[in-house]
Amino acid sequence: METIYCNTFADEWGPAKIVHLFEPSLPLKAIVVIDNIALGPAIGGVRIAPDLSTEEVFRLARTMTWKNAAAGLPHGGGKAGIVMASTVAGSEKERAIRGFARAIADLKEYIPGPDMGTDETCMAYIYDEIQRSVGRPKITGGIPLDELGVTGFGLAVAAEQIADHLGISLRGLRVAVQGFGSVGRAVARFLEQRGCLLVAASDSTGAIYNPKGIDPARLIAVKKDRGRVLNYPDADAIPLETLFTLPCDILVPAARPDAITMANASCVQARIVLQGANIPVTPEAESYFQKCGISTLPDFIVNAGGVICTAVEYRRGSAAEAFQTITEKIKENCRTVLHSVQKDNLSPREAAYRLAQDRVRQASRYQRHF
Repeated sequence: METIYCNTFADEWGPAKIVHLFEPSLPLKAIVVIDNIALGPAIGGVRIAPDLSTEEVFRLARTMTWKNAAAGLPHGGGKAGIVMASTVAGSEKERAIRGFARAIADLKEYIPGPDMGTDETCMAYIYDEIQRSVGRPKITGGIPLDELGVTGFGLAVAAEQIADHLGISLRGLRVAVQGFGSVGRAVARFLEQRGCLLVAASDSTGAIYNPKGIDPARLIAVKKDRGRVLNYPDADAIPLETLFTLPCDILVPAARPDAITMANASCVQARIVLQGANIPVTPEAESYFQKCGISTLPDFIVNAGGVICTAVEYRRGSAAEAFQTITEKIKENCRTVLHSVQKDNLSPREAAYRLAQDRVRQASRYQRHF
């Protein structure tokens, strides 16, 4: 195991460690970034993708630093990535996950959780190996994030706060979801419960659109049984890239980073961009949206439901307590950021950074610096 301190990413906040893992017999290639632990041990998901880079994992770890701090959690930020095809499954995937767990056994300041490509079962494997993970199945003492859809629930709470700030109701608003995975499925379901209408959805294989509405429960069943959204019968197939251009009220980028950049921001017709993924919108595109009157709050404010839930699990709280805590914290943080934007003439990201950085800075006063 090699620890690399990389000047490319270093600043006053971190990272504390960048660790590259390689085990040719599995095979296993992975990256762990422990960004900042001023507030406590770092919580962050384990992502699987074939094209992960150290930069992406670092950016995600830094997002977790701000997300945990903004949510008032006693945890720092970290992230891990396993460089592997997302289609790998079964015993081969289990071997890789268990090998990864053994490799991070000594990184006790990092607590892994589920992310893109991993789930409750993966967290159970990790816990079996090193007794340290969150987002595990209920039978193992965990709170299953994906099964409950807690990140999507938090996004729906955030959507309510943004809509209230705009003076509009969620009822009847049209929703387009890019990335109909665990987060995308849940946010579609919870927004529907609040009166919204799903009109478009995509996954890695394609996208569908029906301006009259798509039934989230039926689409979830189709995706589970037949593997892709394109098999949903009552919607038109559209090119993936056109989903961002559709007329809708709420656009939810819930897949990979940098999905919305200055190259496609001008095509967005939504009134609200709800950042379901981590770092799905570049800072330049966020600034453009603010100038154009499109409302968006940073990812680490609105999609913090998952990590809030894991923090509750870590201290052995219940699922009911997790939902209550998610509601309270995301409501409070959305309102705080929206108030700062108005009162202090800040961008949403500047206001959110100020909230999170003040908390990390205060905690850093009590750390040893020699």
